Amino acid sequence: MPSLLHLSPFLFLFLLLRPSTTVSASAASAGDAAAMLAIAAALRPPQSLNWSKSTDPCSWPQVTCSAGRVTAIQVGKRGLSGYLPDEVGDLTALVRLELMANSLSGPLPSLSALSSLQYLFLHDNNFTSIPQNFFSNLHSLVHVTLDHNPLSPWSIQPDLTVASNLANFTATEAGIIGSVPEFFATSFPNLDHLVLSFNSLEGGIPQSFALSQVRFLLLNNQQGGQLSGGINFVANMSRLQQLWLQSNAFSGPLPDFSKLIDLVDLDLRDNQFTGLVPASLTELKSLKVVTLTNNLLQGPVPVFKNPNMTLDVVASTERFCRTDIGDCDPRVNVMLSISKSFDYPILFANNWKGNDPCENWLGITCDGHGNIVVVNFQKMDLNGTISPYFQLLPSLQKLILSGNNLNGTIPATLTNLTYLRLLDVSDNMLWGKVPSFNQNVQVITTGNKNIGKDPHPGQNPMDGSGGTDGNGSKKSSSIGVIVGSVLGVICLSFIIGLLIFCYCKRNNYQIGRAHKPNNIVVHPQHSGSDAEMLKISLASATGSHTSSGPSDLQVGEPGNMVISIQILRHVTNNFNEENILGRGGFGTVYKGELHDGTKIAVKRMEGGPMESKGLSEFKSEISVLTRVRHRHLVSLLGYCLDANEKILVYEYMPGGTLSDHLFNWMKEGWKPLEWKRRLSIGLDVARGVEYLHSLAHQSFIHRDLKPSNILLGDDMKAKVADFGLVRLAPEGKYSVETRLAGTFGYLAPEYAVTGRVTTKADVFSFGVILMELITGRKALDNSQPEENVHLVTWFRRMHINKDTFLKAIDPSIDIDDDTLASISTVAELACYCCAREPQQRPDMGRAVNVLSSLAEVWKPSADLEDAYAIDLDMTLPQALKRWQDLENSTQMYNTISSTPYIASLENSQSSIPTRPAGFADSFTSADGR
Repeated sequence: MPSLLHLSPFLFLFLLLRPSTTVSASAASAGDAAAMLAIAAALRPPQSLNWSKSTDPCSWPQVTCSAGRVTAIQVGKRGLSGYLPDEVGDLTALVRLELMANSLSGPLPSLSALSSLQYLFLHDNNFTSIPQNFFSNLHSLVHVTLDHNPLSPWSIQPDLTVASNLANFTATEAGIIGSVPEFFATSFPNLDHLVLSFNSLEGGIPQSFALSQVRFLLLNNQQGGQLSGGINFVANMSRLQQLWLQSNAFSGPLPDFSKLIDLVDLDLRDNQFTGLVPASLTELKSLKVVTLTNNLLQGPVPVFKNPNMTLDVVASTERFCRTDIGDCDPRVNVMLSISKSFDYPILFANNWKGNDPCENWLGITCDGHGNIVVVNFQKMDLNGTISPYFQLLPSLQKLILSGNNLNGTIPATLTNLTYLRLLDVSDNMLWGKVPSFNQNVQVITTGNKNIGKDPHPGQNPMDGSGGTDGNGSKKSSSIGVIVGSVLGVICLSFIIGLLIFCYCKRNNYQIGRAHKPNNIVVHPQHSGSDAEMLKISLASATGSHTSSGPSDLQVGEPGNMVISIQILRHVTNNFNEENILGRGGFGTVYKGELHDGTKIAVKRMEGGPMESKGLSEFKSEISVLTRVRHRHLVSLLGYCLDANEKILVYEYMPGGTLSDHLFNWMKEGWKPLEWKRRLSIGLDVARGVEYLHSLAHQSFIHRDLKPSNILLGDDMKAKVADFGLVRLAPEGKYSVETRLAGTFGYLAPEYAVTGRVTTKADVFSFGVILMELITGRKALDNSQPEENVHLVTWFRRMHINKDTFLKAIDPSIDIDDDTLASISTVAELACYCCAREPQQRPDMGRAVNVLSSLAEVWKPSADLEDAYAIDLDMTLPQALKRWQDLENSTQMYNTISSTPYIASLENSQSSIPTRPAGFADSFTSADGR
């Protein structure tokens, strides 16, 4: 007997509250009888329901009457295929209306006359719209489910607040737009379940939710818009048991969880949370499931106290200081303490990697002994206050915080920094007196209109209001004093400006924007190894600082990603044939190796005039890869456009293509891919494509998904490549018309016939890839008999029964019962993905959910994750990655896969769980009521 905790809370409540179906002895009133006959005609009940044997609806199965009035209609999961007519509004005594899990469609009618209605279950139908003020006058509502209906976009209106006893409101994937209404936190003292997953909600969560008594709050996977901002309100939601906020754009630090002593299931993955994992979370004894993966969490890897808890937080996806359990370097701890005063900015989380802040951390410069001597946070859009923890950097010489949004005062503790020579806090919103620094310290405070002023009682130091005298009245001043003050300021400014100019001239300190080169050239004074040449060129392009001394500090803007043809010839040995990694329809890919062993992949497009078709693919690839950034999409590092040369430079993927590992493993002398590895690869690809479709700031369609465009790292993690055919899906349009492109065998039928493409075309291609992973056969295999050439057609036939399906599985896969069950689930997913009609295919978020529930979390035996990748621990990639993150810090963050609230596929006959046993899987009883 499972515990109540492992039952769906919705199902438990439903069974607890649901009355048994009874039939009143009295006949229905004439009005109710007429309404029920009209309803029966519209719902199209099957013969098995036996509603046609009597004209008295009180004698019908699943209908309850009391004193001649219809009080309950309970026909969930009964094969209804019609619509809900307006006559339902005539059943004014109705208490319970259950129509879930049918095929009802059309608009929902007004129910405003049903003031006695308490239970409204409409989920899992095909209703297309909901009336304005749908909930007006429904004073008695207690439970509402609208999940999984393709409703036209609508927002939840305040008319719902009349239902003061509302306990459960679930509307997953129901077309809801707008913001999360504040009245859910303030108007329903008994609200227990609030589930609004897979809609298009956006904006922040009202802070008033801190007062809510909700136990189950699911707001995950908002599409189109995304929920954002911080989640500090959670700290006071002491009754929470389940909290799902995954796959949104929440940011900032995690809150204090010490009051949430009943919290069991927490999913925060695929957001932009920064800062440390708080001890108040790791010490919660109630936790059973915690998912934090794919955020920007910092500090040490968290260690949770509950040994029986299921934890999903992969160190390599976060910004932890190390990948194993242990303390951070003391310098890292200091910098994180400083970052806390700025509310742990995303910019820092993306650019502070590893356990040594002297290894190319953004804004940090060290001396040769590992001491931090310069902190330059100029124009980084920082908010918050100046941290007193800067005093824990004893060797600090220059602290530059200018051009931000900092408020508060300058900490007096900064005067303890013995070696400090420059403090630049100009152009912020600081106030208060400036501490007395040593005369050797240059302090720049211009651009802070309230600096030197202390706020008086009732005065906001940010409002710019002037000072007052001791009596609170405005200080008087004469015209002469004003004129004298102005002239004095002008003279003083000229003198200070002249002194600063001389100081900067002597110390080569560049203020303002650095020179932005039109192209990248090798500096004559640095001619030498190919590695150094490329590093210097990329450093020039990124505006990154390569000098070891703080006196050469440059404050400038990042540049572009152009790499000169001379450098690329050098690192590829003049495009030597021995360095060819592969050939494609648009060019040849070469391996480039720098002097220090760092490898890159150089894709040289086919030559010809610039008007050739290759130019459009070249521009498309640059356009896409400079706008999207994801760990399962191959990273673009730079490009070259020189005369007829069109060259793209990528991170190097030493594992080759999925195609080679599936179809050429014997020829290459490799071992065949085991099933768990294939499953992991499929999940990686699904996450990358899902990001392209719905989690990036725009929706992209790849159009050429196939195994040869899936690259593998040394640890066999997969990344989607080749974006030359990608198209941007226009906002508000269901499909985009384009010339036919791609590879036969992977083309969706509607795309091949009409030339119009949607994201569902990529879903079809992904389904074909899943079939290839299962069978080891190519999408088109001309060596097979004619009826078996096309993999999709053959796979569908083989999938019909267990015996033929076993013959379709790649014989190189070792099969046991667990493996066969996993393969069968993936096969079912593959068939849905390759459905003939695009609307019958799932979106990639659902595919991710199915695969992630099957894939085993595994890690390579050694730290190989990015051993050859261009964007981690080497000087060149660090410089370039710094530029990319700084340039795109407001638009390119990793938000990877999604976890649906209910995991069934479209038109699926079987449920695929998203969680182990329970937690908000559905809100229906076993018989569908």
